[in-house]
Amino acid sequence: MSAQGSAPEGGEADPAPAPSGGGRLERTIALVGMMGVGKSTVGRKLADSLGAGFVDSDDEVEKAAGLSVQEIFARLGEAEFRRGERRVIERLVNGPPIVLATGGGAYLDADTRALLKEKATTIWLRADLEVIWKRVSRRDTRPLLKRDNPKQVLADLAAARAPVYAEADIVVESGEAPASEAVKKIREALGLA
Repeated sequence: MSAQGSAPEGGEADPAPAPSGGGRLERTIALVGMMGVGKSTVGRKLADSLGAGFVDSDDEVEKAAGLSVQEIFARLGEAEFRRGERRVIERLVNGPPIVLATGGGAYLDADTRALLKEKATTIWLRADLEVIWKRVSRRDTRPLLKRDNPKQVLADLAAARAPVYAEADIVVESGEAPASEAVKKIREALGLA
């Protein structure tokens, strides 16, 4: 398992705040990472194990817009999608604590990232490119991959995003093992094993 607290520029890492016992969270747990890494699947199982609510930010963006993520990208563009995503995440983290699966690009937005750092415990679900590619190539619903050589696009996105994702409070490997293994690793990292 690779779980760690992030350290500000060479300093000591602050311990990530953990949820309280009894099935109630003290603060939101936000899962960040690449598309296809398993944030929604792991998030649902983590929420169940904690007796907490679960929300997928992409689902909430779709509800607010009345369009699918793919349609928002096609009709309104990525910038408009990101604005809606930021508003949705802000609303969610200012509500009762939940387990939140964020979209793959959400944590890249500086304002969204600052908000998540302030109001949530952030967990980067990390997986090898081959694992992610295997998952995302099964469906043709990823707007950012609708280009020539989508595997290279995915590799480029993963490389560019990794330093930002690494700012998360905790890093957990989420490879080909069942989602329950990632949940176990997250609970251990939060001191809830």
